[in-house]
Amino acid sequence: QVQLVESGGGLVQPGGSLRLSCTASGSIDNILYMGWYRQAPGKQRDLVATITRGSTTRYADSVKGRFTISRNSAKNTVYLQMDSLKPEDTAVYYCKVMTSIKGYWGQGTQVAVSS
Repeated sequence: QVQLVESGGGLVQPGGSLRLSCTASGSIDNILYMGWYRQAPGKQRDLVATITRGSTTRYADSVKGRFTISRNSAKNTVYLQMDSLKPEDTAVYYCKVMTSIKGYWGQGTQVAVSS
């Protein structure tokens, strides 16, 4: 049984920062990449950032230069440092772990950017 536990969401003012964490537990092997996606109300779920087991990163254009993804492979944990947050970053953020067999999703954590 694989479980992803996310933390770090919350309410922040524009220009502020948040750090999301996601830890995968259970029988999970051969992770290809870990990443973050987000879904705003009434919109589809979109990629935010991913990081491969070789530490290659990929970012959505809208977050480049503001967000940084990193991982601790020994702990099966992925982080998303979010700086210079904007109101349009408001969404539910989901962690994803992709293995050679299947993908796993976290339950989501709410991020709200508002003054």
